[in-house]
Amino acid sequence: MDGLDKVVQQWTKEKPHLETDAMQLIGRVMRLSKHFESRIALCHKSFGLKPGEFDVLATLLRSGDNYCLTPSQLINSMVLTSGAMTNRLDKLEIKGLIQRVHSKQDRRSVSVALSEAGIVLINEVIEEHVKVQLQLVSSLSETDKPLLNKMLKTWLGQFE
Repeated sequence: MDGLDKVVQQWTKEKPHLETDAMQLIGRVMRLSKHFESRIALCHKSFGLKPGEFDVLATLLRSGDNYCLTPSQLINSMVLTSGAMTNRLDKLEIKGLIQRVHSKQDRRSVSVALSEAGIVLINEVIEEHVKVQLQLVSSLSETDKPLLNKMLKTWLGQFE
């Protein structure tokens, strides 16, 4: 019996007519989310990164090719405001992990690219990031993981 089972037990006693299945599901997902966020943030912090900074570097790395995107492409892939993106890019540039590259065709057009230091760092961080993720799902069986993923994808589809 976990904490949510106790909550449901109390509601069943006080309000037996309440349907508590959704309460249990949402409560457990929210608790899991807090565990995930704190463990992953700790991983990123050990490399001197905030989660948002990691997201920018990882997005550039997974874009392949020359690890270079326009700020608009970054904003669209990460669903951020331009102000939030500018703030992240400024911090990453100060750390020497990205560089802003002016287009040779149009000097007003700027792209964002991983610097050499950024490439080295994000390649190291992503390996640890995935190890943490694997630890976070280690209690699930190899059969459960794809089943749960499919169910969560369906549920998420309700909102996205």
